[in-house]
Amino acid sequence: MPPVLRKFPLPTAAVAAALLLGACGSEGIEVSQGDPEYDGAVLFAERCSGCHTLSAAGTEGSANRALRNQGPNLNERIESHEDVLYAIRNGGFSGAIMPQNIVVGDEAEAVAAFVAKHAGSEVDRPPQPGEESSASASDAP
Repeated sequence: MPPVLRKFPLPTAAVAAALLLGACGSEGIEVSQGDPEYDGAVLFAERCSGCHTLSAAGTEGSANRALRNQGPNLNERIESHEDVLYAIRNGGFSGAIMPQNIVVGDEAEAVAAFVAKHAGSEVDRPPQPGEESSASASDAP
């Protein structure tokens, strides 16, 4: 056994490896604690991160698309508050995998508000009527 490994007992090395591996894929919540959506971000990270990816919550649950229980990558989907509440109450849209009522009441409202605000961050959205794109706004005289 190399001299370096003799200094660390096996249980200590196992604990260190578990701590390092446990941090893999966790980016942390990007929403500040003062943000009104912070509670929803925490709940999403606690209850939804095993299946759903959403950068604002620091979750990467959809990394293994080969597994049936992997939920949609919410960075790539725009979701309304009402659609998120529907999915929470009904076990997603297919009702086959996601548990119904994974959060309820005010917690469901908080998660829905958070997801609706932050979902679709990777979707290239054209400007809505009445909005100026950043390119046309900077080109204005």
